[in-house]
Amino acid sequence: MGFDVSDDLQQLLDKARTFVEASIYPIEQEAIVDFEGSAQKLAALRAEVKAMGMWAPQMPRELGGMGLSFLDHARLVEVLARSPLGLYVFGCPAPDAGNMEILHKFGTAEQQAKWLRPLVDGSIRSCFSMTEPDHAGSNPTWLGTTAVRDGDEYVINGHKWFTTSADGADIAIVMAVTNPDAPPHLRASQIIVPTNTPGFVHVRRISVMGEEGSGWSSHSELRYENVRVPVSNRLGAEGAGFMIAQERLGPGRIHHCMRFLAISQRALHLMCERAATRMVAPGKALGTKQAVQLMIADSKAELDAARLYVYDTAEKIDRHGASGARVEISCVKFLVANTMQRILDRAIQIHGALGMTDDTPLAWFFRHERAGRIFDGADEVHRTSVARQLLKPYGLEIGSQGK
Repeated sequence: MGFDVSDDLQQLLDKARTFVEASIYPIEQEAIVDFEGSAQKLAALRAEVKAMGMWAPQMPRELGGMGLSFLDHARLVEVLARSPLGLYVFGCPAPDAGNMEILHKFGTAEQQAKWLRPLVDGSIRSCFSMTEPDHAGSNPTWLGTTAVRDGDEYVINGHKWFTTSADGADIAIVMAVTNPDAPPHLRASQIIVPTNTPGFVHVRRISVMGEEGSGWSSHSELRYENVRVPVSNRLGAEGAGFMIAQERLGPGRIHHCMRFLAISQRALHLMCERAATRMVAPGKALGTKQAVQLMIADSKAELDAARLYVYDTAEKIDRHGASGARVEISCVKFLVANTMQRILDRAIQIHGALGMTDDTPLAWFFRHERAGRIFDGADEVHRTSVARQLLKPYGLEIGSQGK
């Protein structure tokens, strides 16, 4: 297992790191508090990234991206996501990145011309509307939102929440039941809904641990009240919504893991910097304390181990696709999310009272990334899924609902 970096990729990573540190770090505190108020500064940075030829690294060159392999893109994400704004500035943020991927793979030529190209270009934003307040997110085959066929249109009704980036988004990709009598995994479809469609109701931005956020950096509650869209807005075949969601969420989980690694790396850097410069007595740095040294060492070892597992999984996806790395994707999802949580907690502890403030990005990361152990499948779901797969060769077959 080798993960050598080519000279070209290393130059790209160095260039990205320099830009993140020199151009994004200085505005991140302002922008994560008031995303909309920082729109002009962010637009200027995005223009610079495009001029450097580093825009949308995960998308094909013919669509205006860089055409990186999955593993190379994963390495770049680990650099960009050291700032909460890095992926947005480089044109590869969630949920847009995942929506680009499924539009590229499953969208019709008309859908791609109308929505994919503007999405890749960054001239529109999108959201992915699947999670519901009244149904367990751990069971994506159980949805209350419906899309009933009426001639050449779907009429959509339902209640969604934690739809990331819905505030200000131009389109929503909605998971809705179109075939209620079909087997569970064939009941739902994914349908593109322009957010200016009558009946699309943005109820509120949801406060996350006391922070509401705005624009791209927020999560929303939505209602679909007799929303009518053409049947031609459906992605893929009717009833293929679950399958498309799995295609989206598999690689997306690796994107999240690379982001978690980046956050952990930033937290490790900040804790080392703090330990070396914070004086606990005249001439005596915090880092001279053995307890602090142990926290730093544990964080380094855990981060490097997690990184190798993620790289190995990303390489397997490049070779065999997401379905061929199903167990590994689940494993890294819960392993890296927990690693990040431990490292962030140590970094805050080493910063003391400062770590609880928004004078560093640690508190923001801690608030928002706690959800990393919940979204795209809670830890417990992934762990039981891995166990089910490992038990099969021993003759024990367990269904997804534990039966």
